Amino acid sequence: MTTQSYRRARHSVSALHAHLVCVTKYRRAVFTDDMLTFTEHTMRGVCDELGADLVEFNGEADHVPLLVAYPPALVISTRVRRLEGRPAYAVRREFTGACVRARMRGHLWSPSYFAVSCGGAPLSIIKQYIDGQARPL
Repeated sequence: MTTQSYRRARHSVSALHAHLVCVTKYRRAVFTDDMLTFTEHTMRGVCDELGADLVEFNGEADHVPLLVAYPPALVISTRVRRLEGRPAYAVRREFTGACVRARMRGHLWSPSYFAVSCGGAPLSIIKQYIDGQARPL
């Protein structure tokens, strides 16, 4: 890793990346290609507000894998809560007919998520894995 890829703050230097997988409630196939594009745009905005970088985004009808570079002061659970919260509200508002609240019992995302630190694997391999996730047609 080169020194240019480190995140520099006033009192810290870090290179923290996390691979996150957010799953829809009951693993229902909810997302279309347009919904995934809208979700990616919304999640990028949330990451900008949190001082994080959304390095890679992809998804299928029932889950969304992400690669996020984040500052050390940001707790993973807070980041995931924000990354799921605002897109859920925006997707339900924008795609009201496709996202039926009764079918999802009022929630778009499952309360559980997958998070793993990417310290052992090269980021190029993780980017390649996330990019390999097929988007629905």
